[in-house]
Amino acid sequence: MIRRRWYTACLARIKAKGSTADFQQVKVVIRAFTMKAVVILCAMLALSECLVRVPLFKMKTIRETMQEKGLWEEFRKKYPSNPMAKFSSEPGTEPMTNNADLSYFGVISIGTPPQSFKVVFDTGSANLWVPSIYCNSAACGNHQKFDPTKSTTFVNEGTSLSIQYGTGSMTGFLGSDTVEVRSSFYLQVGGIQVLNQVFGLSQTEAQFMYYMQADGILGLAYASEAVDGVLPVFNNMVQQSLVPNSYFSVYLSRNSESGNEVIFGGYDPSHINSQLNWIPVSSQAYWQISMDSITINGNVVACNGGCQAIVDTGTALIVGPDSDISNINNIVGATSSNNGEVSKVSVYITFSVIFCVTLKSQYYGCTTGFENSFSNGIGTGLWILGDVFIRENYVVFDLGGNYVGLAPLA
Repeated sequence: MIRRRWYTACLARIKAKGSTADFQQVKVVIRAFTMKAVVILCAMLALSECLVRVPLFKMKTIRETMQEKGLWEEFRKKYPSNPMAKFSSEPGTEPMTNNADLSYFGVISIGTPPQSFKVVFDTGSANLWVPSIYCNSAACGNHQKFDPTKSTTFVNEGTSLSIQYGTGSMTGFLGSDTVEVRSSFYLQVGGIQVLNQVFGLSQTEAQFMYYMQADGILGLAYASEAVDGVLPVFNNMVQQSLVPNSYFSVYLSRNSESGNEVIFGGYDPSHINSQLNWIPVSSQAYWQISMDSITINGNVVACNGGCQAIVDTGTALIVGPDSDISNINNIVGATSSNNGEVSKVSVYITFSVIFCVTLKSQYYGCTTGFENSFSNGIGTGLWILGDVFIRENYVVFDLGGNYVGLAPLA
C-alpha cells in the first residue's frame, strides 16, 4: 500500500513537469514493470522524476562576512562557539550554538499559497522553524518571515516553543501547515508536499542569527530529539508515503559551489565509485555511529580503541575532544603564528573501512577543518563529522533500517 501511494504520487510529479504525451509514454513504461522494478529504475536514472533532488546552495559564512568587515575577533568573543552543545541535551530539548562556518542552504515553502524560506538541512536537530511576522528581534529583520494570516491551510497548535542557544535563545509557538521541499530554487514545481507539518514560528531570536544567511532550520535527526514531540519533516514524508524509501542522502561537492544536493527517498550512485558501507546507528537520537580510529601517516592520533561520532550536516568542521584536536593540529603544523601555513596531509578516519579527509588552505588564512569541542566535559570522547567530512564522503541516512551509509566521493 505504501509503495502504491508513492507510485501514484510519483506519476503525478512526472505529469506536472512534462507534456500529456510524455506522461502517457512514461505511464505505459512504468506499468510494464513490477513495483519493485519501478523503485530500482527511479533510483538509477539520473533524470528520474520519482526522487526529489533538493539543491543546496553555498552561501558566505558568518566567519567570512565578519572577516571581510574586520569584525571577526570581536564577533568570535561576543558569540563563542560551543559545537557540542546541541548534542548534550535531554530528549525533547534542543540547545544550539553559533556556528560561524555553516555555508549550505536549501529552499522550502510553507503555506497556501506558498511562502519561501532558505533553511539549513540539519541532521543534528529535529525541528523545523522559521521566523514569523510576530518577531521583532533584529535577527528577524533581515530574513523572510512567515505570515500565517496569508495561508488558508495554517493551524495554530496553541503550544509555545523555546530553543536554547549557547549565546541566547529562540522562542515562539507551534503551528501546522503544508510544507513543500522544493527541487528548484526558482520554480515551485516538482517538490514534495508534506501535509499538516508542525513547525515553529519564531517570536524572538538570538542576536547572532542576524548574521546568518539562512532564514531557519529544517531538522533531520530522530524524532526523539524533537522539541514538544513534533514529528520531523522526513518522518512525515515516510508516514505519508511521499518517498519510495525511508532514507535520504546528502552530497556536498569537494570544489564546486553547485551540484550540492539532498535526495529524499534515495541516493545517486553516480556520486561514488564503490559500494556504500553501511554502519549501524549506535544511538537512535542523532546519526551516531561507532568509529574505530583516526590516523595520520599510519599512526593512531585519536580515537584509539574506538569512539562515538555523529554525522552532522549542521556542523561545518570536524569536532572532537580538545586534547585530540590539539594533537592533530600540532602534527600538521597548525598554529596561530605560522601565517596560515600547514602541511598538506591526509587524515584517515576508520570505521569498518577507511575514509580520508585531506587538509587544505581556506580563503581566509588556513583552517585544518578540525575544531575543539569546547565541551567542558560534556559529551567527552564524542566526535562530530561535519561538512568537512561530508565533502569527501557521500552519506546516506537510513531511518527505516537505522544505518548510515558511507562511501568516498567519485
